[in-house]
Order: sequence, then structure tokens, then C-alpha cells
Amino acid sequence: MSDNGTWTGRFPGLEGLEPALRRELEAAGRIVKLARGTRIFGPGQMPQNYVILLEGDIRVSQVSESGREIVLYRVLPGDSCALTTACLLGEQSYAADAVAETDSVAVLIPRAAFDELMARSQAFRRFVLAAFSHHLTDLFRLVDEIAFQRMDVRIAHKILELAGTADEVPITHQQLAAELGTAREVVSRQLNELQRRGWIAAGRGSLRILDRAALERAAGQ
Repeated sequence: MSDNGTWTGRFPGLEGLEPALRRELEAAGRIVKLARGTRIFGPGQMPQNYVILLEGDIRVSQVSESGREIVLYRVLPGDSCALTTACLLGEQSYAADAVAETDSVAVLIPRAAFDELMARSQAFRRFVLAAFSHHLTDLFRLVDEIAFQRMDVRIAHKILELAGTADEVPITHQQLAAELGTAREVVSRQLNELQRRGWIAAGRGSLRILDRAALERAAGQ
């Protein structure tokens, strides 16, 4: 927490709030703990709260009529949910799912308080719209990848992204397919080829990077 013990101190974008409005926001916000696997919202539901994440990781994904899942984006600490923002502003229901990937802590700001602060505070509007713009840019990038990039390039890039500085990625073929918005069979074929080249080793529910430099070249990094 911040020095004064308030959750707003974790967010530089909220520093510009007038003291009175900041107190209103803190009074309205409700801190909740979300166990791993908690479903936060789903298709057809109307948003009741603006969601800001303090700790953890929330996955927002969409499932097609055929059952194929694609991960749209993740909400990370210090961030808010772009789809919730869009639905609140447009008075629309959700068209995707949000699930806590890890044990998480979030702040829920009721819709009435959100609407009031959006109308009265330029600093709050800037905070909300900056996060919305960030995720919208990510979604355009995702569309570009799906439409124009080769699958082998996307898989190499995704493995490196999920691994970070580690060599082990705890993920199944199905989960990787959801990350990429494609079929499990397509992912399995590509992973078999990467394994044949000696770039990765595929285990039960995990991937291990054996040749990071080769993967980086394949991903165009």
C-alpha cells in the first residue's frame, strides 16, 4: 500500500485526483480477494463495477460457437479491464469471459460511483481512458497477428513471451492454442517441428526452451 495506507497510492494515474474526489473513490471502492479460477464475468452479463487489479493476473478470453478459445488480453497489477470500461460506457453486456489465473486482489468501484467520477474528474477520466487505449492497441496487434503472421512465427514469439527470462513454460498444447486463437492440432504440429529442430522439449503440461537464440530468430526478434 501507499504511505497513507490507501489503495489509490498504487496507481500513478490517480495522483492527480483532488483530495475530496480521491476520498470519494476510496470510500466507494471495495477490495475483494479472488481465488485462482474465479470467473469474474461472462457473456451476456451486465457490468456492475469498474475493476482495478491490485495483485494477480486476470485472463480475458472469448469462445467461438465451435468451442475454440482465444485469449484477448490479460489484466495485470495496476491495470483495469478494458472490456468492462467499454461495456460501462456503452451500457452493453459482456461478450467474453474473465477468469482469475492466479489468486488475485481487485478493487470494485460500483457503476454509480464510476459514472459520477467520469463526469466530474478529468484525472479519473484520463486514468480510465489511458488503460482502455492500451488494451485496444493490444487487440489491434492481436488481429494483425492472426490475419497476417505465420503460425510458426507466432508460436515462437508466444513461447518466448510466456517464458520471460525462464526456460520452462508451464502450458499445455490446448492452452497455447487458446493463447494463439487456433486449433490444438495446429499447435501440436508446430511444436513437434520445433522439437525436431532441437529448439524446445515438450513435456507433460510444459515446454522447455533448449535454443533461445533460434527461437528469437524465428520470432523475428
